[in-house]
Amino acid sequence: MNMTTPLYLHKLPLLSEIFGFFNSGKHMNRMMDHRLWAELERERDAYELLFKSLGYNLRIDDRGFAWFHFDDGTSNVSKTTRQLALLFMLLFEFQADIGLHLGRFTDWVIDDALLDAILEKNRLLLDAESLADRDQLQQLFRAAGNYGFASAEGNTWRILPAVFRYLDRFEELAHINGLPDQVPEVPQPEEME
Repeated sequence: MNMTTPLYLHKLPLLSEIFGFFNSGKHMNRMMDHRLWAELERERDAYELLFKSLGYNLRIDDRGFAWFHFDDGTSNVSKTTRQLALLFMLLFEFQADIGLHLGRFTDWVIDDALLDAILEKNRLLLDAESLADRDQLQQLFRAAGNYGFASAEGNTWRILPAVFRYLDRFEELAHINGLPDQVPEVPQPEEME
């Protein structure tokens, strides 16, 4: 669709719901938001054009997630964002240490035993961020759920594809800082199907 193609809003029946979803700061995930994701994929060009016209930058990652991206040049990072980054980094590090493939994180089950192991290994670091007990980590996972990074399954959690945003950044930082090539490569989307 180009700028001269007319935009027919009646062909976007879920526009209000999709806009509200993204505007609240959430990430849409193919694995969780099936109905909205199907609509977004069906009319991808129209949504991208419309949101761009309204001043929003809709990003759709082919690995199965989408969000409104804001180019914010400030260094202000919310406490929750900082804590989520720490939690995901420690989780990736722990899972890599036991030989799990980082690109398959959507298959992992995050349970109390895993959280306890991460706490035990990283207590001082987590204490510095006021995350020194399992209840605080579970509360942080609830926040991750609110933003589309995780979903609760009974007493466990699953990490959703939107966490690729964190993993991509971690890998970028690892390569910039010249860390050893022990960081497993993330598979391309076609390898993950």
